[in-house]
Amino acid sequence: MKKLLATLSFFTRLPFWRLASIPADKYKNVVDLWPAAGILTGGLTALFLWGASFIVAPYAAVALAMSFRALLTGAFHEDGLADFFDGMGGGSSRSRILEIMKDSHIGSYGVIALILYYILTIAFISSLPIAIACLAIFASDPWSKFCGSFIINILPYARNEEQAKNKLIYNRMGAFTVVICFLLGFLPMLFLPRLYWACAFLPFIVGMALILLMKRKIGGYTGDCCGATALLCELSFYLSAAVVYHISIS
Repeated sequence: MKKLLATLSFFTRLPFWRLASIPADKYKNVVDLWPAAGILTGGLTALFLWGASFIVAPYAAVALAMSFRALLTGAFHEDGLADFFDGMGGGSSRSRILEIMKDSHIGSYGVIALILYYILTIAFISSLPIAIACLAIFASDPWSKFCGSFIINILPYARNEEQAKNKLIYNRMGAFTVVICFLLGFLPMLFLPRLYWACAFLPFIVGMALILLMKRKIGGYTGDCCGATALLCELSFYLSAAVVYHISIS
């Protein structure tokens, strides 16, 4: 129970920490239940979108829903996405990439990445019928976090614990934990029409491609890498859903 509270407290700005005292070591295992946080944030965002769709146009409703999620999570993964692109775009060596990623200032690569992420995400979701859009958000959030969770098992942490932003290095997951993580990530997908289950493949491929990039560039991962991977996997899910919908009505 405390591991779940640690996960929800770590990946959202909701005050779950008030429910119980959470030992510091529990935060080392928050990736184990990362998709559970996605079920919460994805579910609340989908509900927000559904409600907003009754009072504003679809594009505006999606923009409001994504803004709501950023508030819900404290833009935690968006910060990672910006730092990831700043580092990979502006660094010419492993040490320089890691230095840029740790810098609290945002650069041009990070700004462009965030702008493109939101423009494309809102555009892809808005191209879907509102019911499918809500279900896609609910399914994509936990599934993308499952795809991103593989990083900690495949790659070593690129820094030592003292150099980590959160002074935290995640523990690797065992086989049973990976199964639980998968089930939590895939469960919301069951609410989508089966035609859209194919959307699960591209995020997995994107996640693996990013892991290969991290291995080549910095020989490991950082927390920023995890956040960037989750959002890019999510973006690829929405792209897939938009393509599937367009093909289905053609």
